[in-house]
Amino acid sequence: MTPEDAMTIAIAESERVRGTTSPNPPVGCVILDEGGNAVGFGGTQPVGGPHAEVMALKEAGSKARGGTAVVTLEPCSHYGRTPPCTETLIEAGIKHVIHATSDPNPKAAGGVEVLRKAGVTVESGLLEQEVSRGPLRAWLHYARTGRPHVTWKYAASLDGRIAAQDGTSRWISSETSRKEVHDMRAKLDAIVVGMNTVRLDDPALTARDAAGMPLPHQPLPVVVGTSDLPEGAKLQHTALHLRTHDPDAVLAVLAERGVVDVVLEGGPTLAGAFWRAGRIDRVLAYIAPALLGAGPAAVLDAGVSTITDAVRLTVEDVTMSGPDLRISAVPRT
Repeated sequence: MTPEDAMTIAIAESERVRGTTSPNPPVGCVILDEGGNAVGFGGTQPVGGPHAEVMALKEAGSKARGGTAVVTLEPCSHYGRTPPCTETLIEAGIKHVIHATSDPNPKAAGGVEVLRKAGVTVESGLLEQEVSRGPLRAWLHYARTGRPHVTWKYAASLDGRIAAQDGTSRWISSETSRKEVHDMRAKLDAIVVGMNTVRLDDPALTARDAAGMPLPHQPLPVVVGTSDLPEGAKLQHTALHLRTHDPDAVLAVLAERGVVDVVLEGGPTLAGAFWRAGRIDRVLAYIAPALLGAGPAAVLDAGVSTITDAVRLTVEDVTMSGPDLRISAVPRT
């Protein structure tokens, strides 16, 4: 097996555990024996459990000696709830480590130096973009900034309307897109909406399968607004209610709770507030091939008064989701 193939599998392991590890990173690891055969696979376990390298080494057993560890993130070198992964790799007899991206957390960084001092050869940067835009995107942002990573997700018609003139909005996007969103929710730490969305749509903010049954992992539902939740609302007894309109205050509370990956699903007012604060890190838009001609726009008052103030984005990916167009974009830096 080539290192590229092994890293692709490690990325899949990382994606498999995403949503279950916060505030730790969802790392994936593959162990290759001396002959280049894959003998161990692992992903980071929930907080307090083994890291990806430990899980993969456990499966590999004695076959790991003299082999290679292919891992999505630089192995940690510090004592936290578990011993350093560098120490475990060295004790297992690993002779070569290949990782995709360096650890930006100063408490955990330095693993490369520790490994090299122990005689382990280390390579960095293999499939780094796939990892940093993939399952480690949110955690890398969290490690660098101390803030949860915020994706603004919305569905709109081709002319940018999120609802018709009479307020109806179910369903703008296709069944395929809605299923994709539920699969995404099952890997999130939190979903944030505003009080208007609660009043108008009465959402549950759960992750469900095609039959409407709850998926194993559920994100934390968060409602932003100073008024009380409506009596009888689905979120009345399940949501974290933050009585503020300040995006930074919202993100500070979530960071304290170890929330790393957040999706903003609120209406245009909440989206505008997060845009004005500069706290949207990614846009995920589902554009349906339909025209409404009137109705609310996806975002209101984003702080743009003239064309020169327009928020410019870099499109990362454009794909089809059933009949809908899915666009992933990030603000230009």
